[in-house]
Amino acid sequence: MSNAVGHDPDGEIEASRAPLLDHLIELRMRLIICVVAIALAFGVCFAFVKPIFLFLVRPFTVAEGLKAMQDAGGEHGAFDLLLALVGVKKVATGALANITLQATAPLEQFFTNIKLAAFGGIILAFPVIAWQLYRFVAPGLYRKERNAFLPFLIASPVLFLMGASLVYYVMLPFVLWFSLSQQMVGDGVQVVLQTRVSEYLTLVTTLLLAFGLSFQLPVVLSLGGLAGLVTSQMLRTGRRYAIVAVFVVAAIVTPPDPISQITLAVPLCLLYEISIWCVWLIERRRKEEDEKAGTDLVAS
Repeated sequence: MSNAVGHDPDGEIEASRAPLLDHLIELRMRLIICVVAIALAFGVCFAFVKPIFLFLVRPFTVAEGLKAMQDAGGEHGAFDLLLALVGVKKVATGALANITLQATAPLEQFFTNIKLAAFGGIILAFPVIAWQLYRFVAPGLYRKERNAFLPFLIASPVLFLMGASLVYYVMLPFVLWFSLSQQMVGDGVQVVLQTRVSEYLTLVTTLLLAFGLSFQLPVVLSLGGLAGLVTSQMLRTGRRYAIVAVFVVAAIVTPPDPISQITLAVPLCLLYEISIWCVWLIERRRKEEDEKAGTDLVAS
């Protein structure tokens, strides 16, 4: 018995151990590259943390400016804030002069800068991370599978940017305008919005991440269809449940107001419909390839 366990005459154990060790070495190399890419991207973002910070705070500064202009007798709203963010509408320079974000702890701004640089570093290094993931799994794929996988490497960052742009140019204007409109002055009482810098940036980065990841729905479902895990018929049948799930997720990840929830839920519902169409195209192409292969086999 001991000879049967301890002796491997055909070398099968060593043969299987060698490829596993090769995969682990390659995985380690890919992970090291990803960590180095994130570290370098973090350094770049930390070096330029002030412009990044000012860019993310700009919706708040513009909202404050428009609110000041409205209090001075102008007529402005959330749509004017959206136009101001894209540069169509001008905000008076004097209205932007008194914007204040509070830091209530000695190192709050420093740690906020670190979090902001880490957030930006991960986003900046994402193409490298995605490419390393592809390079690790590509050897186990057929040529047509590798070609089918490549478009998702392009679609994923594009969809993330679309979700982030929706937050920056559409959702934040409405949320900030609604928040500023809750300020009150009268009868000896004054309610003024005094936002902590860490709380504001936590809100913005959380929304950017939530929307960016949520917009990956077509990529996830299309990959599921490519792997045969989901079908277009399955997605059509579960449409009503998916819509309910979308609104539940939107209610969890967005601020507690209906405008923010609808801003996320409606695009996700549209992306779900696009996902059904993408999975259907994958199934149609697979069926055509199977029919062609069957015809060639009969002909041969």
